[in-house]
Amino acid sequence: MQIHANNLALSAGRGPVSGPLTFSLDSGLSVLRGDAGSGRTSLLLTLAGRMRHQDGTLLVAGLELPRQLRAVQKLSAVAGFSGIDGLEESVTVGATLRERLAWLSPWWSMVHKLDDGDVADICGTVFGDQPLPTAGTLIWDLDETEKFLLRIAWAMMGSPKVLFVDDIEQIRNSGSRAIIWERLAAVAAKRTDVVVAASSLDSALWDERGINPLVVDISAEAAGPPSDTPDADATDATDATDATDATDATDATDATDATDADDTTPLHELIKESV
Repeated sequence: MQIHANNLALSAGRGPVSGPLTFSLDSGLSVLRGDAGSGRTSLLLTLAGRMRHQDGTLLVAGLELPRQLRAVQKLSAVAGFSGIDGLEESVTVGATLRERLAWLSPWWSMVHKLDDGDVADICGTVFGDQPLPTAGTLIWDLDETEKFLLRIAWAMMGSPKVLFVDDIEQIRNSGSRAIIWERLAAVAAKRTDVVVAASSLDSALWDERGINPLVVDISAEAAGPPSDTPDADATDATDATDATDATDATDATDATDATDADDTTPLHELIKESV
């Protein structure tokens, strides 16, 4: 599945968030690398049809955004986004997956309590050779690798064509992150393309495991070609990249125009119904 962005720019009430960016992503595993404040989170949400851009053109799987927002939402899923797909620590793995299954099922269908076999069926592809949690395991008893893999499995329950994964560095341990990269590469090698946002490149981990993602440096794209003489535009670009990722998350929730037909629907409701 291909993604094409041309002079794509995002802004909010506080000013520029990301861009302008021009890039293309193809099938498989892709990485959008950006410095802190480069708008990585907002950019991923825009590619996933959860936010609207203000300038430029964007095509996802041949669908034009924002005109075909709902269609892009249906073929995409998101994981690893703070405040969007976080797990409730006090509930069990089975209850977490059952809630997602109920959300995806027709309103009239009965969703039974999940057992260990059901959990294995749902999580097997994502976890691979990693130990599977049991249905009765509490979320707070999982380690960071298991929690992140569960969030990916939760997102994959909708059978998306493309999965957008935010902030891979939230997995602090390099060994755990290596497992996540390996499993994301395995997912991308099958039916679902994967786009990951990162602030740095785990080149050593990739080389060790034979992972070769397509990398787009959005900070370099936004900065444009170097100039011999600094000017006001260069200063503006530097100011834009100094915005924090916390501002990106706040801007995403503040962008109430990110709707398909009704501009009065809050963004968090759009994300909730389409995540």
